[in-house]
Amino acid sequence: MTSFLFSQKAIRQAGLTAALAIGLCAASTSSFAFGAEAQQMCTGDAFRLCSSEIPDISRVTACMMRQRASLSVGCRNVMDKDLAQQSAKVAAQ
Repeated sequence: MTSFLFSQKAIRQAGLTAALAIGLCAASTSSFAFGAEAQQMCTGDAFRLCSSEIPDISRVTACMMRQRASLSVGCRNVMDKDLAQQSAKVAAQ
């Protein structure tokens, strides 16, 4: 019974990871596109803080912004860097 529950949990976790990865990749065309580095640095934070919003990338992004104070330092830094780059692109247009 324990191995069955573990396998269900592992399958669910793998599915959520895949959904988040696909969502973050799909978000590369949206206004708040985060790069591969942000995906790598923030996946754990997304699961920890915003798992109820997965796989809706816009809701995950909004949740991560609301939870900024609770983000890991690495995630916060890379998100700030990506947002600054996006703001510069918008300003240049």
